[in-house]
Amino acid sequence: MTTTEKPPMRFPWPVAILLAFTTLAVIAGIFLPLPWFRGPFGEFLAGLGALAVLGGAALIIMVIAKFRSRRTPVAPYAAAMHLVTDGPFAISRNPIYLGMVTIMFAVALVFGNLWFVPFAIATAFAISLLAIRPEERHLEQRFGKAYRDYAKRVRRWI
Repeated sequence: MTTTEKPPMRFPWPVAILLAFTTLAVIAGIFLPLPWFRGPFGEFLAGLGALAVLGGAALIIMVIAKFRSRRTPVAPYAAAMHLVTDGPFAISRNPIYLGMVTIMFAVALVFGNLWFVPFAIATAFAISLLAIRPEERHLEQRFGKAYRDYAKRVRRWI
């Protein structure tokens, strides 16, 4: 296996990070609940959060469809077959991770569990270190100047 065929990671870090920090947020919310808004304003925030959950999920679904249409794997532990730069990738180099973190922030609003906010931030940092950086190295090795030019045009998150 050549360097360009080698996957960016062997372990599905993004999924593991998301599950770990989501679990910690739920546990913290149960045992150390933080104050939250009640009444109409709390319901408004929950509705806003529900819309954001749908938006984050829609973003992830669009990216999966885009990967499938280009016949490149979605899994972060598989080598990229094609450099995808259009659709959601024209706005963010990591729209799946953006969707995941958006959903975590939105869940804070839906369930009134503020613990999701710091754990969403921690998720973003951990994914940046353990997934995005290796993926970027992989994409640069695999696609060279085309990836570097893309990375100059489009931000890592938003």
